[in-house]
Amino acid sequence: MAGGRGFYAVAWRRQTVANLAVCLALSMAAATHAEHRPVAESPPQIFSRPTLLDYRIGPLDRLNITVFQVKDLSFDKLQVDAAGQIRLPLIGAVVAKGRTADELSTEIARRLGEAWLRSPQVTVTVEEAAGRKVSVEGAVVEAGVFELKGRTSLMEAVARAKGASKTADLHRVTIVRAVDGAPHAATFDLAAIRAGRAGDPEVVADDVVVVEDSQAKTLWRGLIETLPALIVFAYF
Repeated sequence: MAGGRGFYAVAWRRQTVANLAVCLALSMAAATHAEHRPVAESPPQIFSRPTLLDYRIGPLDRLNITVFQVKDLSFDKLQVDAAGQIRLPLIGAVVAKGRTADELSTEIARRLGEAWLRSPQVTVTVEEAAGRKVSVEGAVVEAGVFELKGRTSLMEAVARAKGASKTADLHRVTIVRAVDGAPHAATFDLAAIRAGRAGDPEVVADDVVVVEDSQAKTLWRGLIETLPALIVFAYF
């Protein structure tokens, strides 16, 4: 079974990178005179309106549910079923699919209040999101595809690839993300993020993170520089 998961992870990565390469090549051909995109050492003006893109729960996600001071109604790693529901004592089935953790917390609290508890305090967090992956490429120790568990920052994503390589250009780390089916990119200064001089942006499912090489201008850089800017981020 583990071998099967490994096979599909490799296949997913190859397909993701191949699709991205095609999109980047098409964008480059259509934007011969594109301007060079500045590095976001700290969120500049085009990144100054970060909005929190709350994750919406899906089937097979695992949730932590805590009802304050009620241990029997609190659960760790409770799995959402294939229909997108969870089942809890006293209130039965609750639709989790399509809701944020806060929205599900509110719904569970409302249902518990109607059934039994007085002013229950409920907290829901996503422990593990099924099928959410990010690809990390370029000058890293171990490029690959990695599962996202909860909210993940750019710095954490690079760490999942065992960190940047010795030749990495930490001032040019790019997130490529599909927006309405077309790739967009934003380049960040990871050295500034590590030093606390810049915000650490969130990566989301299907993002491709590219760490550039300081010793050569790679194909990635030539392609990335043709892409339109990705301007909306949530920061840690």
